[in-house]
Amino acid sequence: MQHGAPIHEFLGLTFNLSNVLMITVTSLIVFIIAIAATRSLQLRPTGMQNFIEWVFDFVKGIINSTMDWQTGGRFLTLGVTLIMYIFVANMLGLPFSVRVGDELWWKSPTADATITLTLAVMIVGLTHYYGVKMKGVSEYMRDYTRPMAFLFPLKIVEEFANTLTLGLRLYGNIFAGEILLGLLAGLGTNHGVLGAIGGAIPMMAWQAFSIFVGCIQAFIFTMLTMVYMAHKVSQDH
Repeated sequence: MQHGAPIHEFLGLTFNLSNVLMITVTSLIVFIIAIAATRSLQLRPTGMQNFIEWVFDFVKGIINSTMDWQTGGRFLTLGVTLIMYIFVANMLGLPFSVRVGDELWWKSPTADATITLTLAVMIVGLTHYYGVKMKGVSEYMRDYTRPMAFLFPLKIVEEFANTLTLGLRLYGNIFAGEILLGLLAGLGTNHGVLGAIGGAIPMMAWQAFSIFVGCIQAFIFTMLTMVYMAHKVSQDH
């Protein structure tokens, strides 16, 4: 289970080439799905169009559960993009992983804390942006002193806590799943035929459970994004 990452330095910056590869692959898959689902739209949706419309309705339900549609409707595209991107990213490392020498190249990008925390920082930053844009600076800053001014330090701590938990929750679940899959796969290579037979059934069961976990984590990340957004942009928060 010991492996390194393909690290490359360029112009004084350090890049994890595995992360770059997997982010690119995830983005391409989501882009292809979106193009395929909207290429020939029909009044009676079938196939991929039916799927993408279901995703939109599902995310619309998430938004409606956190804020009114007049406020939250503008975040529908964000929610759909997030849930599709994170779901695809969660699934990529399930069928297999690719190692070249001691370097791991193919894995779920969300099994890296750098990726998930970057997503979390972007989301929290976006909530602040829309909070200021939709409420104005003065009204937005007043939210940090409501209902009492002495809560201001606690609300600052809450912002950092939300960012950490949003990113680390996703990372921990996906990373743990891939570690266990790697251990089960190792039974076949380290313990021969009997080990492979003994590990096959648990591996299939855990892969099925990991698909479920990947779906749930994509939902939770999107749901919390809309909850945080509602706290920043809704007038009643």
